[in-house]
Amino acid sequence: MTIIEIKITGMTCEHCAQSVQKALNSLAGVNASVSYEQAYARVEMQDGVNSRQLLQAIEQAGYGAVLSNPEVSLQISENDDKLHIAIVGTGSGAFAAAIKAVENGARVTIIEGAEVIGGTCVNIGCVPSKIFIRGAHIAHLQAHHAVVGIPLNTPTIDRRAMLAQQQHWVDKLRYAKYESILQSNPGITLLRGMAKFKDKSTLIITKNDGTEQEITADRILLSTGASASVPDIPGLPDTPFWTSTEALTAEAIPKHLIVLGASVVALELAQAFCHLGSEVTILARSGLLSKEDPAIGSALKAIFEEEGIRVMLNAAVKAVSYEGEQFKIQTDKEEIRGNQLLVATGRSPNTATLALEKAGIKTDKHGHIIIDDHMCTNIDNIYAAGDCTNQPQFVYVAAAAGTRAARNMTGEDVAIDLSVLPTVVFTDPQVASVGLTEQQAKAQGMVAESRTLALDNVPRALANMDTRGFIKLVAEKDSGRILGCQVLAHEGGEIIQSAALAIGNQMTTTDLAAQLFPYLTMVEGLKLTAQTFHKDVKQLSCCAG
Repeated sequence: MTIIEIKITGMTCEHCAQSVQKALNSLAGVNASVSYEQAYARVEMQDGVNSRQLLQAIEQAGYGAVLSNPEVSLQISENDDKLHIAIVGTGSGAFAAAIKAVENGARVTIIEGAEVIGGTCVNIGCVPSKIFIRGAHIAHLQAHHAVVGIPLNTPTIDRRAMLAQQQHWVDKLRYAKYESILQSNPGITLLRGMAKFKDKSTLIITKNDGTEQEITADRILLSTGASASVPDIPGLPDTPFWTSTEALTAEAIPKHLIVLGASVVALELAQAFCHLGSEVTILARSGLLSKEDPAIGSALKAIFEEEGIRVMLNAAVKAVSYEGEQFKIQTDKEEIRGNQLLVATGRSPNTATLALEKAGIKTDKHGHIIIDDHMCTNIDNIYAAGDCTNQPQFVYVAAAAGTRAARNMTGEDVAIDLSVLPTVVFTDPQVASVGLTEQQAKAQGMVAESRTLALDNVPRALANMDTRGFIKLVAEKDSGRILGCQVLAHEGGEIIQSAALAIGNQMTTTDLAAQLFPYLTMVEGLKLTAQTFHKDVKQLSCCAG
């Protein structure tokens, strides 16, 4: 006889509890009691009863259910002869791997030390930030659109209401994409606690109550993600600065926000807060988006300054202090004062607590786990995926890596191809890129040429009354083969995938120029840019093929 506890959601009265209890006790070998006040069921089940049967019975009665003590389920299945995979982390890479591993016949123990599952993207990254940015964009449009006949309006911002809606969607998506998978997939067992290596096949799990449990697995996948890194600046640790996590959950819009950083997160949030009414100052160590084509940073700086954002390039921060609800930022140029500071200077891998040395796992100088294109570490039974590795830090890379890692851990032989990797920065206009910049192509010894098309040549941009930005194509000079594309445009993220497909399929500028693109669309700008390698598009009529 085994006793387990199940957390139940959705009950609103004692009658609900009675309905759940009846559903559970209808199963052979089950004796259950359900408490409405405590929102849980205590279940005695005979050998041969699967915990998944209990969860299904509760779900079929119309309620949600999660095992409170999933380690019991783990103990029940210890003698299972299936390949056992332990996964540390519960983000997109971890779940993609868990699902695929179970599909391939393995049983999975997934380990999480945080209060909520789902990792960065759904909880504190992609999902809440894009909801926040969307709201800020709508507020900005009300006060700055160019359509005659619709009065401009500076809206009153209720940040608490925005935050409540934002969190509602975070909770909803976390349940749909993570929590419900645990409920519906009996091959995945969740174990709560912090994991570290004992040896290359054994993990020690430290639970919240301080007790420890050892897990031995045939294969181990590390998918622990990354956290905001904080630069070593005198005085900074003693101030109430924000990282992106605090910025996205703040209940008020700061009067003057100082942003330390000039990469993706820094620029997305800087502009969003500007659109919601903050005065914003950006302190950039070098240029904006310094890893992109220099033209991107220059154009984006001009756009930001037109919106009222102050951008200080090549600014070295010497010290930070906080006095009287004011931040003082001492740079090598001048002192900047504001009532809030956002530090967005990159992210560091969550690997320090894993005791990687116990398993002999190699990392780079920043702590990223070094993996090959099969997601394998230098230890043959240990794999890694996502932001804790030396691969690019994008959620879609993590998910693709997780799936392929699972396939390799279960006997397949698949690599991940990151040679054509489209990226997007959700500023307005958006920054999107894929392949090589002109500078990168030439650095690799290629004879390359490029064409840049201003958006006032794109009919849809004219119709949108927003011609800020450009589309740039880089091609091999002799063959015309497309090597890269850089975009600064409204809906740039929707444009870039077509460029990625063109590069992935070895298309030339002639090939791309001959394609049919729908009119009026922003992506038609790709065709027009390809045409500029061979003709003057200003001399063409609309939709000219």
